[in-house]
Amino acid sequence: MIGAFTGEQAETRYLAAYDEVARLWPVPVRDLDVRTRFGPTRVRVSGESGPPLVLLPGIMGTSLSWYPHVAELAGRFRVHAVDTIGEPGRSRQTAPVVTNDDCAWWLTDVLDGLGHDQARFAGVSRGGWLALNLAIRAPARVAGVTAIEPAGFAIIGSGFLLWSLGEMLRWLRPRAAGDVRRVLRPLLFGGLRYRAHHPPQHVFTDDELRAIAAPTRIVLAERSVIHRAREVAARIGPLNPLVDVEVVRHATHALSLQDPELVTRRVLDG
Repeated sequence: MIGAFTGEQAETRYLAAYDEVARLWPVPVRDLDVRTRFGPTRVRVSGESGPPLVLLPGIMGTSLSWYPHVAELAGRFRVHAVDTIGEPGRSRQTAPVVTNDDCAWWLTDVLDGLGHDQARFAGVSRGGWLALNLAIRAPARVAGVTAIEPAGFAIIGSGFLLWSLGEMLRWLRPRAAGDVRRVLRPLLFGGLRYRAHHPPQHVFTDDELRAIAAPTRIVLAERSVIHRAREVAARIGPLNPLVDVEVVRHATHALSLQDPELVTRRVLDG
């Protein structure tokens, strides 16, 4: 199946909101549409020099969810913020993404289109999963990973859905939502009119985690609803010395919104 909006009007309204938010990008940017086997992928490129860094958002986040972080990151890296294929944004899916290998092939196509043999990756939630999945399946393409509250360590169930509903109520309260939520709110609710199709949930095996060959930092929230952070940290520690795991006290799965400064620092630190 191929992701798509529920109708032309929904798409038009969403893209208008997308373009409004895009104007808030705080540093010079060049938008590219990179050809991949799954469809053209929108990449926002900022930063004049430094090693390449690919930024991957959470579900329905788009590249624009990185706007609070990009000014500092672009001072050190050549930043490439990606709209995930098969999700709302300015990427256009033309072929189904069915397997975990497909997810990795999509990102290797993006790297090829950008002209990079290898890059560092940073991702939030599903974006963190995508980065780790690539590090496992195409280790030569990954120089390092920073994964913020990544999926892939437990099957995500109804608890996450209930938590998400509560979060959406916070997005509806302007005074309680915070600046980032207010800016991105039109994209979140407009994205609800997009029908995404993802491969089945995949929990990383011990052998897969051992296969990660690049320096990797995984930042988990103590109060996460997608896994038990302390158990994940205890599991990963003995498996791979290249993987460093941090558990942030009192944080929830919305860690990137609760403490954007911490997320920026962790990406900068590598």
